[in-house]
Amino acid sequence: MYDEAAAAAVARIAQACHDVDGRDPLDEAARMHLAHHGLRDASLWLSAEGFALARLVGGHVELDLAVAPAGRRTGEGAGLLAAALAEIADKPVRAWSHGDHPGAAALAAATGFRRERELLVLARALPVDPAPADDPRIRTWQPGDTEELLRVNAAAFADHPEQGGMDAANLAERMAEPWFDPAGLLVAMDGDRMLGFHWTKVHAHAGEGEVYVMAVDPAAHGQGIGGALLRAGLRHLAEGGAPRVHLYVDAANAPALALYRGLGFSTDHAHVQYVRP
Repeated sequence: MYDEAAAAAVARIAQACHDVDGRDPLDEAARMHLAHHGLRDASLWLSAEGFALARLVGGHVELDLAVAPAGRRTGEGAGLLAAALAEIADKPVRAWSHGDHPGAAALAAATGFRRERELLVLARALPVDPAPADDPRIRTWQPGDTEELLRVNAAAFADHPEQGGMDAANLAERMAEPWFDPAGLLVAMDGDRMLGFHWTKVHAHAGEGEVYVMAVDPAAHGQGIGGALLRAGLRHLAEGGAPRVHLYVDAANAPALALYRGLGFSTDHAHVQYVRP
């Protein structure tokens, strides 16, 4: 049961990890699942200084494991992983190491996980010069845009294992988050058809901006939509007072990396996904 005591224990361990590692051991998907669904389609294992969370996503399991600094090098991580794998042994498992932690690499190597993906976090200071010109195709999101936004997202992220699965319910959950600001969700339109969107986010704890999701309909590639949306979103964040902006991009996504690096983004750190078939 994911009751107040379990939630408090997870929060305490996650905060202890963040204080030392500078990275949150739980990503947004895991936090939103716990907040909106508790342990539905999920299991949680707790120890004195660690936790393992396994979520069933499609035909595989997403595993989040964290051990607070006080419990490291004591076997807690290995014990939690063994308990989780004993219950989900018949399903493929994916696990992220936020910040590419060496302890996670060692545990993965010892338990049959292979390094599968690398997610880069790029960052740069704001504002971006020169300031982008207004693009008549770009406006802020309106409630009637939901169906088109989901269509563009599905097309743009058809091969993306996380973002591509966003549906109306998941979109509504994200828009219910305290940070959501409709003015920060920019869309590029051609009449009633959406060409792309740039969803920005401002992190309350530091005021830092994020390129939360940026997507262009594959049918609209080559029209300069991505660059126009990116610049418009960065301008919005800068005008709101964000001193810095970051984004997440797959290390194998060469076109996106070229776009971002062309606007002065550089690598800040990386996350690594490990997979066990």
